[in-house]
Amino acid sequence: MATKLLGQKMLLAGEWVDREDKIKVYNPENNQLIDTVPAASKEDMELAIEKAKEGAKIAESLSVKERMDILQGAAKRLQERHEEFARMIALEGSKTIKEARGEVTRTIETIRISAEEARRMTGESINFDQNAGNEDRMGYYFRFPIGIVAAITPFNDPLNLVAHKIGPAIAAGNAIIVKPASETPLSALKLAEAFTEAGLPKKVMTVITGRGRDIGDTLIENKEIRMISFTGGLETGEAIAKKAGLKKVSMELGSNSPAIVLKDADLDHAVSSTVSGSFAAAGQNCLGVQRIYVENDLYSSFKDKFVQQTKELKSGNKLSEYTDMGPLINEKEAKRVEKMVEDALKDGAELLTGGKRNGAFYEPTVLANVPRHSAVAVEEIFGPVVILSSVDSFEEAIEKANDVNYGLQAGIFTTNVNKAMRGARRLQVGGVMINDSSDFRIDAMPFGGVKGSGLGREGVKYAMRDMSEERVVCFKLTDDEEK
Repeated sequence: MATKLLGQKMLLAGEWVDREDKIKVYNPENNQLIDTVPAASKEDMELAIEKAKEGAKIAESLSVKERMDILQGAAKRLQERHEEFARMIALEGSKTIKEARGEVTRTIETIRISAEEARRMTGESINFDQNAGNEDRMGYYFRFPIGIVAAITPFNDPLNLVAHKIGPAIAAGNAIIVKPASETPLSALKLAEAFTEAGLPKKVMTVITGRGRDIGDTLIENKEIRMISFTGGLETGEAIAKKAGLKKVSMELGSNSPAIVLKDADLDHAVSSTVSGSFAAAGQNCLGVQRIYVENDLYSSFKDKFVQQTKELKSGNKLSEYTDMGPLINEKEAKRVEKMVEDALKDGAELLTGGKRNGAFYEPTVLANVPRHSAVAVEEIFGPVVILSSVDSFEEAIEKANDVNYGLQAGIFTTNVNKAMRGARRLQVGGVMINDSSDFRIDAMPFGGVKGSGLGREGVKYAMRDMSEERVVCFKLTDDEEK
């Protein structure tokens, strides 16, 4: 695909603007320059917030039908340009073209769900006469938008995770300022273009590109911002929470996701599901499988099949239909993963396959016998590395699965419904996938975690709850028939 080089503008309060200072966007596969985007200043961010104050009033005044029409119009434009969006995701990020197409399809669904949920943002009547002395009162509550939402998005899903913030914000009647990852800003800007073409009024949305050190604190600390929706790492999330002040904060902060495979599981399905869950998007997936606990009776067979399927994965050209796994987002990240694996091997871990780096590419890697104190066992790897462990019992598997400071999602493979239900109750996570790996998700479900995996829930309906407030209306009725 011929790409438009050297000159993508950013959307500031509905106006496409450029700046002399630039951020270069590279293809991590070959370090080729794809495009540049403006490097916004603190003053740009201050202007965006000031304009968003007006945008919030405009957004709130939009009728539900107008919000729905804009959202459906944006989804329609994505559908018409499906391959164009997919190729952009693949070029600037780590995903293969097959994975990128899946992300575009999900993004369209996310925006369409947002349009449908706009009509469902309703209140309900309240029985004020439930208390003695209030027999002459009646009323209800309704939901109203909070104002300005700040969205800070990561590189690993550069289109759909942006849509998961823009869609609910518009559906709920808010203005939104999006600060996309500097590694992958182009997909977010293309999405903004689709919304402007669909008739989104000016000042309602800003997609501002810039370095976090230049514009991040201005966005986070400003009192006009009523909610911060952040997806990223735990350390950054904690720093944002300390700076944010008195405003809503929703955070999805990653994980160290476990999968439990019991001896009665469908072996072939468990293997294929967890291989996919471990290495999709080069392991740069907050839901990706990082630890697999297999009951002893099945462990040897599972290990052999898992390693064999892992070896069959093809890394390389992201735009090839035959590639299974692309590079990490940059060589620095690949070196970080490489060091984590090397440290684990020094600690006594066993390398079953992989473990080699070539630039930003890191081989799909399987480890066994990893000591509990190794970083790969307790931290988020965010790369194509998975740990296999044998366990004596389901109880041991649950105990070890919970023994980290993360809890996003988990998978259990079993045909025993009682054990599945026990695991669903006891696993300290936001979602338990039965006979699926931890990386299964649909865009309509409540999505989020516990412990170090974050605060609040994404998923359009649930994000809209956070992006709105209840207002109670109570009538005290008087007997004025003669008036």
